Amino acid sequence: MAGIAALESLLATQTLWHAGRATAGTAGGESTGHANLDVLLPQRGWPRRALTELLLPADGVGELSLLLPTLARFTRAGATVVLVAPPYLPYAPAWQAAGVDLLQLEVIDATPRDALWAFEQCLRSGACAAVVGWPLQADAAALRRLQVAADSGGCVGFALRDRSHADNPSPAALRLEYSRDGQRTGAWHVRKCRGGPVPAQAFAAGAW
Repeated sequence: MAGIAALESLLATQTLWHAGRATAGTAGGESTGHANLDVLLPQRGWPRRALTELLLPADGVGELSLLLPTLARFTRAGATVVLVAPPYLPYAPAWQAAGVDLLQLEVIDATPRDALWAFEQCLRSGACAAVVGWPLQADAAALRRLQVAADSGGCVGFALRDRSHADNPSPAALRLEYSRDGQRTGAWHVRKCRGGPVPAQAFAAGAW
């Protein structure tokens, strides 16, 4: 009976979810700032208290443009956003032009091993609205810790990783993969999502 009670408690707090079934969190996401993408996602935005994984063929395919509306909104509201070990130094004027309050933006430079630790600690801290990380040494167990940390800290987490990880299982609540079609048009494909079936339609890059 104790085991049944524990399971019911997990389901009630949405720590577990039923594959293919909507949960009470549906339509309770954090808006991406892109109306067409919000419509595709079961929670109508980025999942809160959770990790979102962006799978990329290379750096600079528009992943930051995808995230900037949300990050800008957080910082304008006085909340802290952290970038953990970005591959390139953020260009401050561009971030400011996108509406980001630079006073609320923190950048952590770290080695790949330390970056994973810093990513987890920032997610867990409860002091950050969003944390964006580029984990190079993250296996399934490490990603699971990041997901748990995001939930514990009430944080929106984004892990930007190479597309070669797409076939590996991931505990992330949401996975988006960027790819181009034959006409070189880029699009974001939902590979996994919590709270509903994976949408067949892709979100066209640049459709913001």
